[in-house]
Amino acid sequence: MDKTNFHPIHSLPVNRTHHKPVKANKLTQTSFSLQLQSVIQSKNGLTISKHATERLEQRGINISQERWNRIEEKVSQAKAKGVSDSLVLLKDAALIVSAKNNTVITAMGRQEAAEQIFTNINGTIVMEN
Repeated sequence: MDKTNFHPIHSLPVNRTHHKPVKANKLTQTSFSLQLQSVIQSKNGLTISKHATERLEQRGINISQERWNRIEEKVSQAKAKGVSDSLVLLKDAALIVSAKNNTVITAMGRQEAAEQIFTNINGTIVMEN
């Protein structure tokens, strides 16, 4: 290396402006909790798509970790029986789950699901609790 082209790096002055802290609103907190829930689920084998996460949030559907574990068990059982895409009916929600990909594709409230026609599924899981 030619030392004649060597230029030392000098410290640049740091601009220390102070910003007001951003307060998290309810939507931000809900989004965070659903994203956290999604990360937890992905480590357990069942992931929640971005679309499903948005639908859960929009519809105010909360599913406990215990319930997610039971859903995952049932989806695994369905997959073992050859189901690739299933409708999971819960007491208060309905989920479309790709058993093949272990992914929750979409979610809706149970009342809303009563008015829907579901296509491209080859299995249904009914879980009342």
